[in-house]
Amino acid sequence: MALKDILLHVDEAGGHEARIALAVELARTNSAHLTGLFAIEPISFSALAAPGGPDFAAAEAFQELQRQHGAVRAGFGERLGALFGDAARRAGIASEWRVVEEDAASAMALHARYADLAMVGQADPENPPAGEGVAEAVLLGSGRPVLAVPFIGAAAIGKRALIAWNGSREAARAVNDALPLLAKAEQVTVLSINPARGIGGEGELPAADMALHLARHGIKAEASYTHSEDVSVGDIILSRAADLGADLIVMGGYGHSRAREFVLGGATRTLLHHMTVPVLLSH
Repeated sequence: MALKDILLHVDEAGGHEARIALAVELARTNSAHLTGLFAIEPISFSALAAPGGPDFAAAEAFQELQRQHGAVRAGFGERLGALFGDAARRAGIASEWRVVEEDAASAMALHARYADLAMVGQADPENPPAGEGVAEAVLLGSGRPVLAVPFIGAAAIGKRALIAWNGSREAARAVNDALPLLAKAEQVTVLSINPARGIGGEGELPAADMALHLARHGIKAEASYTHSEDVSVGDIILSRAADLGADLIVMGGYGHSRAREFVLGGATRTLLHHMTVPVLLSH
């Protein structure tokens, strides 16, 4: 499947200009339509109703605060929309700018269902975004692959790709979703970490079957595996990516619902928090 419809979450958090530039370049090289989405998120104020009844004075004050907040956010949206539009025009790509009045996580999860790929930014701990959990919400709620971009930016993507392979459904889906990017890569490495062998595992040559599958798509890939009891899977992936000079990591995203709270697997959480290159995740 070709990438023809890309959705980009745009906010004022650290790295937003680099994220826009990367999305524009990805749309240009794939002749894709790029949609930028900015969310004017409402302020949450659940304590309006006092035990003895609603506090109308507090409600009135809150409505004014909400109006002022919306005006400030709308101003951010105008400036970011102009930045996005200028970048798209210079690249000569088809684009659209959307502004929604709801929380960013819910909006992105919904709008991503009508795109081939959703791009989000890694949260900058020194300048956190207005909305939290956007990457997780899109990953687990949209049915679409998510490309998470480090807040430090990324100059290029997909020339050297590292696939974190464990034979799971999520990993298989991630590889399939990444095919349009992998097809243009100069180097692809399929890495299996602590592989299970034998029936139900990955066979005697871990990652080799996936490398063969990619070869049938015209993608030359090298199979590799490693064992480690002392280092976490997420840290191994980041370390190997650095060793290979990778500019893209492809992996399955893991999670489940518990008491209405999404809990991500350890490797997924590590990559989202500590990524140094873009990470394509599918669930």
